[in-house]
Amino acid sequence: MPDLSYLAAVQESYDTVASAYFEQVKPPADLDPLSRGMLNVFAEMVRTAGLGPVADLGCGPGKVTAYLAEQQVPAFGIDLSPAMVEVARGAYPHLRFDVGSMTSLPIQDDELGGVLAYYSTHHTPPPLLPVLFGEFHRALAPGGSLMLAGHVGADQRLRRTQAYGGNPVSYESYLLPPDRLAELLVGAGLVLTARLVEEPGEGATRTYATFLAHKPPRR
Repeated sequence: MPDLSYLAAVQESYDTVASAYFEQVKPPADLDPLSRGMLNVFAEMVRTAGLGPVADLGCGPGKVTAYLAEQQVPAFGIDLSPAMVEVARGAYPHLRFDVGSMTSLPIQDDELGGVLAYYSTHHTPPPLLPVLFGEFHRALAPGGSLMLAGHVGADQRLRRTQAYGGNPVSYESYLLPPDRLAELLVGAGLVLTARLVEEPGEGATRTYATFLAHKPPRR
């Protein structure tokens, strides 16, 4: 059995910062054009395919889930943090939000038209990423789309003790090279469609990467 003890620290930390996170994190409409454009491309792919809903995994307070819904995409959110789910339900009562873990999704095989993991997998120790990506593949319908976005780096391991206005946290982040993430996605049986790497710009210190992939259709 994989060691999932890190999940307790992640859950407790995001329970602590849920309200501050909602206030401080930008909605998708205020993101840079590239980040917003990739979300729009993903939304169009899922909407056009019509294979099922999108699960926004690690949805936090639901801002991205709500953005997808505004793009006429049937979407719901899942997050490890009950406090985050409570905030999301309060902010977007017309949408569905559930508590759950990406390591064992409460979703049937081939159920989803899309999976969105938007800045939500970087707390996962790298040896466990195949578990997550395998769950993404399992839950996607054949032909369904995945969008994975997040921080990348040169095999960096970071630990934070404060975040979002000085609130105490105890999680770790793992920043992997884009090529390694791509290899792991392919290793999970997904087919890469596109990738975008955004270098640090004015006021930014990290590199970001977005991947679009899909589960192969049945022959």
